[in-house]
Amino acid sequence: MRWSLLRDQPFVRATVTNFFFFGSLNGFVLLPLYIQQLGGTEIEIGLVMGLYPAVGIVLQPIIGPWVDAVGRKPFMVIGVVLVVISCVVAAVAPAIAVLGVVRLIQGVGFSAFFVSMFSYVIDLVPAAQRGWTLGIFGVSGFVSTALTPLLGEWVVRRFGFPTLFTLMGLVALVAFVLVIPIREQRRADVPVVRGWGWARDAMTEVMQRHMVISLFFGLGTGALFAFMPTYAESLGVRTLAVFYTGYAAAAIVVRVVGGRLIDTRGRRAVIVPSMFVQASAPAMLAALAVVILDVPWLPAVPVLMLAGLMSGGAHGFLYPALAALVADQAPEARRAAVIGVFSAMQLIGQTTGSMAFGYVAHAAGYAIMWSALAALLLIGSVLSIGLADTR
Repeated sequence: MRWSLLRDQPFVRATVTNFFFFGSLNGFVLLPLYIQQLGGTEIEIGLVMGLYPAVGIVLQPIIGPWVDAVGRKPFMVIGVVLVVISCVVAAVAPAIAVLGVVRLIQGVGFSAFFVSMFSYVIDLVPAAQRGWTLGIFGVSGFVSTALTPLLGEWVVRRFGFPTLFTLMGLVALVAFVLVIPIREQRRADVPVVRGWGWARDAMTEVMQRHMVISLFFGLGTGALFAFMPTYAESLGVRTLAVFYTGYAAAAIVVRVVGGRLIDTRGRRAVIVPSMFVQASAPAMLAALAVVILDVPWLPAVPVLMLAGLMSGGAHGFLYPALAALVADQAPEARRAAVIGVFSAMQLIGQTTGSMAFGYVAHAAGYAIMWSALAALLLIGSVLSIGLADTR
């Protein structure tokens, strides 16, 4: 890539920065295996992994109004610095309790960076191109999702987890270098944060149907990413990247090839079928968990890859379509505040998915867990039918 693109094209710089930031965080998708290696159970895996989104639930609606008032860049810098610190702590302290602290720090860093960077990108693009542009921006995160687990598995099997965490810290440092030169667009209407008014506004946003759909969407992604590593291990699958690579590849393809449908056909026309596809993936995983008991020679890898393709394809459409719908209805002066609530609703779903379903998997097994998840996502799919049809 020519350096002039990074210097002269704000959207390109933002997208590349996003790639390295989430490249660092995506190294921690393998953390459940490290917790298991340290003697942790599914319950401890769920609790540690759930701390990351739990922080975002609390912080992102609070951070959003301050991002509107203070500016985007300061919070980008804070977020990247915190992720670098978390990687260092993870590398030097091999204990489950410390890993919980690491996820707390990452939750704060992610919250600060995501709300500010996403708002910055929305500032750059016109509404008529919002769905497609947000999808392309998100591709950078999915490319890191596809590549980081492959690299991470190789590093872990040869050098161990501390080396992986150190490497992820260096990746986050690249994001820091890219953030520093970013310049924001001047905004005419800059709000002031007063008292608890932000909380009242946030509660109003929470009651919107598209926010509830975002919660169900987060529920699916939270459970899938928290328990896919240990579920695959229980099936005897040692190459975890087949799921993550399929997931990321499908998301990238649908955004690049079909992303403009979000703007041309409307948000609802894309969201509804994608919700039903997302619900089908855990149903398939539940069926695999049942069938493989009677047919132990059944190859699990193709099913895991297909589940990854379905989940990733749904994600590829759902996230930018929901984000575009949220941005369409958000006042410009409160853009980051509304994005903070939108992200928090997803994180509520992710936290529930990783924490609550850990208890279900531990007590009743993966077949019941995936079945329960599929049933809940089906409810969310039915609710999505009532979304407003906007373009």
